[in-house]
Amino acid sequence: MIYITLILCFISSILLTPLVKKLAFKIGATDKPNHRKVHQKIMPRLGGLAIYLSFIIGMLVLRPEDPNALPIIVGSIIIIITGILDDMVELSAKIKLIAQIAAAAVVVFWGGVHVQFINLPFGGQIEFGYLSIPLTIIWIVGITNAINLIDGLDGLAAGVSSIALITISGMAIIMGDGFVTAVASIVLASTLGFLIYNFHPAKIFMGDTGALFLGYMISVLSLLGFKNVTMISFIVPVIILGVPISDTFFAIIRRIVNKKPLSAPDKSHLHHCLLRLGFTHRQTVLMIYAMAAFFGLAAIIFSQAKLLGGFFFIVILLIMIELFAEMIGLVGKNYRPLIKMMRTLLVTTERNR
Repeated sequence: MIYITLILCFISSILLTPLVKKLAFKIGATDKPNHRKVHQKIMPRLGGLAIYLSFIIGMLVLRPEDPNALPIIVGSIIIIITGILDDMVELSAKIKLIAQIAAAAVVVFWGGVHVQFINLPFGGQIEFGYLSIPLTIIWIVGITNAINLIDGLDGLAAGVSSIALITISGMAIIMGDGFVTAVASIVLASTLGFLIYNFHPAKIFMGDTGALFLGYMISVLSLLGFKNVTMISFIVPVIILGVPISDTFFAIIRRIVNKKPLSAPDKSHLHHCLLRLGFTHRQTVLMIYAMAAFFGLAAIIFSQAKLLGGFFFIVILLIMIELFAEMIGLVGKNYRPLIKMMRTLLVTTERNR
């Protein structure tokens, strides 16, 4: 039944996307080019609605028997309405944040989706207590916005989200979680159908409707798949979402270094930096796909690691991320603390010989 459902979701997304494209033009949900945008003409940006409708079709057909199913759907309705309104009239950041918190609160309070504790490697556990709920809401809102931030090139957010969903599905299969496997696969099939129209050169953008929905679903599914587990497993969803999380992290650092508001938009995200280095639109997207796949593979390897091996794995991964960020100028051309430190060490070593 699951395979038939996935094929249905994929085909539904392919058939619905052209209809949503027409609707986008009719209701004014379009994206006009400006100095921060890469595209050069007015584009429809309601594509996420096709992904969502295909997802709903899949959920209605499969009808997964899990207490979290209905809260997730209700929360996603809040997200979709927010996305549609934003694609039409561009809501303020404050209103979008309130809506995201409301959607997160639905799955937290109604569905009971929150991380209450983490088992420590050397025995015992960390109890989050009253912090459990706010930390979970922060995670959901943070990942929702992280996916939205990388939605800057044709097919980028859809492709990166698909790779994250593949990894989450694979991990859920390993852990024997049928519900997370099914829902993640439904979202994946719906997204892949849309990606046919969204890959460069795109015929339609997913808009905030799609980016917020995918971010919301990925954040919730990663929590469901890895809650109340060991410290190592708790880090797995962070690694899976390495591309959007690291891009968001360096965007925050960049704005702090440049003394700009955290909400200030700029043209220095990962994809912008790669484009400035001379890579084409398609090459940039494929490179970021490769990075997302690398993080997905790293998450699977890390989940099987022992404590000491896992620790060294994370240290090496963080060093690689920092070096890459400094090399492409993700924070700024002059921000190269690790590279400067390595050069100083090399010079010192040469002098001492």
